[in-house]
Amino acid sequence: MNQLIGRAAPLRMRPRVLVPADPTVAREAPAGTEAVVVGAGVAGISAATILAERGVATTLLEAKPTLGGRLGAWPHTLPDGTEQIVEHGFHAFFRHYYTWRAVLRRIDPELGFLRPIGGYPVISRRWPPEDLTGLPAAPPFNLLALFARSPSLTVRDLRDADVALGTELLTFERGRTTPAFDHLSAADFLAGLGVSDRARAMLFEAFARSFFSGADGLSAAELIAMFHYYFLGNPEGIGFDAPGTDHLSCIWDPFARYLRARGARVRPGTALVSLAPADARWRLALADGSQLTTRHVVLALDPGALRAVLAASPAAAAAAPRLAAQAAALRVAPPYAVTRLWLGRDVAAQRATFSAVSREPTLDSITVYSRLEQPSADWAARTGGAVVELHSYSCDAPDADTATTRMRAELAALWPETAQTPLVHLQQRMEAVAPAFPPGSAGLRPGVRTDARGVRVAGDFVELPFVCGLMERAAAAGVLAANDVLAEVGAGPEEVRGVPQRGLLAGLPPRAVAALGRFGRRRRAALPDRRAP
Repeated sequence: MNQLIGRAAPLRMRPRVLVPADPTVAREAPAGTEAVVVGAGVAGISAATILAERGVATTLLEAKPTLGGRLGAWPHTLPDGTEQIVEHGFHAFFRHYYTWRAVLRRIDPELGFLRPIGGYPVISRRWPPEDLTGLPAAPPFNLLALFARSPSLTVRDLRDADVALGTELLTFERGRTTPAFDHLSAADFLAGLGVSDRARAMLFEAFARSFFSGADGLSAAELIAMFHYYFLGNPEGIGFDAPGTDHLSCIWDPFARYLRARGARVRPGTALVSLAPADARWRLALADGSQLTTRHVVLALDPGALRAVLAASPAAAAAAPRLAAQAAALRVAPPYAVTRLWLGRDVAAQRATFSAVSREPTLDSITVYSRLEQPSADWAARTGGAVVELHSYSCDAPDADTATTRMRAELAALWPETAQTPLVHLQQRMEAVAPAFPPGSAGLRPGVRTDARGVRVAGDFVELPFVCGLMERAAAAGVLAANDVLAEVGAGPEEVRGVPQRGLLAGLPPRAVAALGRFGRRRRAALPDRRAP
């Protein structure tokens, strides 16, 4: 069976091979093959790793002084002189990130640096928390279990829900779902479901905001695809892990060593300014005034940086008008703010390591780093304090100071013990580099292969031939970009695995969906009215 058309079904909930290896084709690239990868985030590292392993003379450029992109980390000195490594923010390493985990196994075959986080509560100052962990992986059992145990889903929700629209979550089929729902915002889709405000807030909106946009700025097609990827089509469930130490020590320094051991040149602090065609090759102008020429380029940049590079590259734009137009159309999500607090006292013992937050004006999640990673735990044990990180994914604050002030006030309302806790130190950032997936944007983003021969694009905003999200989309795009280079020089592809690509009820005839809608209306009429007076 074609693995791109397999459905998510209870007896077939397993990883699928989406890109098979080809043992009939040479694994190694021909001698003399070289490539330049621009950007050392998840996508760039994934591309550079595959290329270097296959014998390609690889140069990896990164504008910042440290590797990692939005997963990057760097040293930070506390007032007492202690050096700590801080990151761009908490990232969940979901267990169905098959491509990213396969790349990570290059530096740690057992993935021993990852540890389970435990619960995944969604908290609110208005409603009791929801805990989304421990649900069955296969639909419809996960939905049934969610309905059975969720305090936010009631008989009223079943009665009032639009069954036909809700069925779209189970009938996900990219070729049908995207054109049918890309024009609609996630907010309009959720409103159309007809579930209670509480269910929307606690089960859907917190999930939608984790893609760096409010529900008004996210395409309903992207929301449905991500709901399939993370919940209804995921063989592993929604459990996730996180590194037990800082990202620099366990990921980026090991990757730099791994690549250099395979002959790659790793050049942090080296930014690409522009590129231009040059006699069947590409000439890259760097910010330090130097130039590189290469036959193969992988642009693993964030969307704003890719747009800037193409805008500064008129010759490349003339040679690749489609790529230039796609880059110009890319949209960046609203800023996200990350504030790490070193507190003089610990938070309450019952607080989860990671909590999603619903319906606060600014605060979207809380991570207790002193219960997550060893360096922070050591600091907390020595001082009697805690290290807590606050995130705002689609932040409307005018600056980082304002975002921090707002998030700390909202934290105090949710966790009252923090209101009078002494603040030892804080580190804050606010930046806008994440991709946006607004309504109407499907089909406008670049794919891995471009109309500039020799130039590939990789990142978590790239249109891929299969559904995946966040870090996994970046890693998969990087591997596909490396595979395209390898294919051009006659070497075989790296295998890519993923989740089932169609929903449990995909292929349901339209008349069946209409019948479900009629059944839903009859069922709602038959249900008793149990609304509070």
